[in-house]
Amino acid sequence: MSNSTSIATRLGALDFENGYPSTATAARLYDEMDFQRATQAYVWALPAIGFKALYDAQAKTLGTKNGDVLMYQDLKDKAGMLTPNITTLYAFSFWDLAAQGPLVVDVPAGLTAGGVMDIWQQPLCDMGQTGPDKGAGGNYLILPPGHSGVDAPDHRIFQSPSNQVWFGTRGLDPDKAVAEATVKQHRLYSWNDRANPPVSQYVGVGGRAWESAHPNTLDYWRLLAELYANEPVAPRDRMMFGMLKPLGIEPGKPFAPDARAAKILTDAAQVGELMARTIAFDKRIEGSVVYPGKRWEYAVKFDLDQENPEKTRVQFDERGSWFYEAIGMSTGMQGRVLGFGQVYLETSKDKAGNWLDGGKCYRMRVDANAPVKQFWSITLYDNVDRGPLVTPQGAADMSSRRPDLVTNADGSVDVYFGPEKPKGATNWIETLSGRGWFPYFRFYAATEAYFDKSWQLNDIEEIIG
Repeated sequence: MSNSTSIATRLGALDFENGYPSTATAARLYDEMDFQRATQAYVWALPAIGFKALYDAQAKTLGTKNGDVLMYQDLKDKAGMLTPNITTLYAFSFWDLAAQGPLVVDVPAGLTAGGVMDIWQQPLCDMGQTGPDKGAGGNYLILPPGHSGVDAPDHRIFQSPSNQVWFGTRGLDPDKAVAEATVKQHRLYSWNDRANPPVSQYVGVGGRAWESAHPNTLDYWRLLAELYANEPVAPRDRMMFGMLKPLGIEPGKPFAPDARAAKILTDAAQVGELMARTIAFDKRIEGSVVYPGKRWEYAVKFDLDQENPEKTRVQFDERGSWFYEAIGMSTGMQGRVLGFGQVYLETSKDKAGNWLDGGKCYRMRVDANAPVKQFWSITLYDNVDRGPLVTPQGAADMSSRRPDLVTNADGSVDVYFGPEKPKGATNWIETLSGRGWFPYFRFYAATEAYFDKSWQLNDIEEIIG
């Protein structure tokens, strides 16, 4: 005699016959299983899709080839980028080690900071001020996966776990003309062409419109499949690809999900993006708060040595939080090196603990003697697309390098935010009513007073009345 039971769960009642799932129950559980796996895969893949979306923007929208160096000069150039700084010049390039051979990067002496990363935006090496050349310049050689090595005693040699890599750097000289001239002295070419290396091609964005935010649609998974058309899979990622196989995502195979898989992946991309947004802006990561009793948080809370066998876990949420908001990572970007590199602090709330609202007016005071050897800046971003705020004012940032920055008598600086300029305000950044926003406060070459917290960043306060 058959024994039919109905089990109450968070999914509703599930029917079993002699302990076995009914046809409807099995279908329901498989749908839920695949949906849950895909939402977590969305968070897992954020660094790789951030890389791929930027690559597609450069190659398909802006028309640059692998090896070309694209120059991002100002707010309009950077409008499609995740949380860029507006103060310094950026230069980016992609390279395919399998197709083009080992990559040589000749780095000039001067005030630059950058490096090369693999497809998961894991840094292979820093270059410039935060790299082993310490700003004195030098020659770097990036080898593809499994390469047996080359005789290159005059080069610093690093091996990539992926075929596709990304080069990025920023010009840090306060003179913009000098910064651009220095950045353009970088040379990128194949080791196979070392006897007669070609001149690197530098291309300007020129204000053209583009975007690289992670899709929250089926396109997210298409990008993942395209990225892994010809890439090795790290041991760390095999479990996730195993869970995605029933949904039609397999490295090296075309992405052609059936109707069921396409719907689940589409739904999971929508929910996965909202999960990632929550991880980033409503952090539950231990140690995120910078100053007890204040709202500022560390934007970077993961270590670079995720593959270290002594590690007991991958910092899944910590990594997802950063790469939902930003692109790139390096030793210099970790915010842990005294006198070099960059520190990134962020907040999404005002002093009272309320979400930052583009329809309200705020003030923040940057106290005198900010602990930087180079400069500080504050930049505002849209909390949905994570790009810089684009407003009629045309300025999403304020920095200590601004020639029109107004300083108080005691050396402090008051910065105002709001849809309209408050009466008597000078250093004002426009926001948009009906939109949330969040800032990054950057310290370039932070000094001891930042690290020992003897100098602290003040909260953003709403101006009432």
